[in-house]
Amino acid sequence: MSPINSFKDDVKELLEFVQYFPDFPKPGILYKDVLSAFNSAEGVNLISRVLQNYAESLRGKVDCVAMLESRGFLLGPIIALHLNIPCVPVCKKGNLPNPVFELSYSLEYGEDTVVIQLGSVQKGNRIVVVDDFLATGVFLLIGTLQAATTLLKNAGGIVVECFVLMEKLELKGREKLDCHITCLVSE
Repeated sequence: MSPINSFKDDVKELLEFVQYFPDFPKPGILYKDVLSAFNSAEGVNLISRVLQNYAESLRGKVDCVAMLESRGFLLGPIIALHLNIPCVPVCKKGNLPNPVFELSYSLEYGEDTVVIQLGSVQKGNRIVVVDDFLATGVFLLIGTLQAATTLLKNAGGIVVECFVLMEKLELKGREKLDCHITCLVSE
């Protein structure tokens, strides 16, 4: 029988699955993909263990999981299932049927919009917002995670915290958010 890993050991093991992609999505960026763990049953089980362990810290503190399109869709349901609470998809405009509640936000070279379906968040719902990566570069006026938290608050929810697997510290995205952030890996 193999020994049971601690949460810290599981997070360290998860780092072994990180793959690096230079010049993606544009030249000069080194993209770090922790979701490569989904390419093996061992990795899926590891992510599931890590997320279930994290979910225990939320038990009784949240009423739903808001998951950001698209990679948050892989993580949010694991947390929600463990806690037996619903998920709220937060999508880019055009990816959910109407009626929707929406928020537009400015990017470096344009604008984008996030949406949730009307009625998916009830007034006073305590929410954890889940995504895979926190970056929000210095040129972005607002990032998707920040836009999503604002949208959820405008819909009547209470954002208890945000959860990301990885964070790029040098981009200082955390400073743009006004809620607690739990991050497993910061670089």
